[in-house]
Amino acid sequence: MINVLVTGSNGQLASCIKDLENKYSDLNFIYTDYLELDITNKEDVTSFFKQHSKIDYCINCAAYTAVDKAENDIEKAFAVNAIGPKNLVLVCSEYDTVLIHVSTDFVFDGMQSFPYIEKNIANPISIYGKSKLQGEKEITSNLGKYFIFRTSWLYSEYGNNFMKTMLSLAETRDEISVVSDQIGTPTYAKDLAAVILKVILEGNSFYGVYHYSNEGVASWYDFAKAIFDSQNISIKVNPIKTEFFPTPAKRPMYSVMEKTKIKDKIGLEIPYWKDSLKEATYNYCG
Repeated sequence: MINVLVTGSNGQLASCIKDLENKYSDLNFIYTDYLELDITNKEDVTSFFKQHSKIDYCINCAAYTAVDKAENDIEKAFAVNAIGPKNLVLVCSEYDTVLIHVSTDFVFDGMQSFPYIEKNIANPISIYGKSKLQGEKEITSNLGKYFIFRTSWLYSEYGNNFMKTMLSLAETRDEISVVSDQIGTPTYAKDLAAVILKVILEGNSFYGVYHYSNEGVASWYDFAKAIFDSQNISIKVNPIKTEFFPTPAKRPMYSVMEKTKIKDKIGLEIPYWKDSLKEATYNYCG
């Protein structure tokens, strides 16, 4: 039996792992939220590992993801996104545990116009992005056995995300405006969860940084239109430029990620984003 610790158990990615766990009888999951395991407290992390039988893998789903709030909540963002991974690295190294960490397209500035590869220089333009990049550095500089999965525009039936926000707005509005000049790829959290579990089950040892999103390219406007189309919702969606929708945190204008590495090393056929969206909206709306 392979013991798998999952932090941030109330978030959307961990919730998707829970949905899939029945398919993986060889894996024993230990789910924790911040009340049971505070990754920002090294003594707490050390004590948790001591109290449990051998933890073979740690999937770190704990993250500070309030992008705009982070601009003024800098200490908390870095505590969760940087110090937390640092603490996990120290303990995973001691107990020979493989760390699987989830990062973001926000580590890039979005200034290029072609898909980002893993070796492109990171240059985050928000506190959130900077805190996530620091978390990556803590892992890559101090641990040998790790997987970092950078993903983008994550959504699911759980938590707070763009898909659920759009469906909620459609209940009370007949017209909305959505940014059309930020380009990336929506990613269904359940698809990412399946990739992570595949890595564990197969004992993959091609450690390193990987990009994972669904296939295809979209704007937030395209994403919104597809969400409504998937449920045959009649609502007028107006495309607007980022300059007319100011936010406290800057977003990458282009954050499409190249996925050749993960396809080659892990052996994947990645679903197209609209196909996964149909599954997600069906699961959520029935």
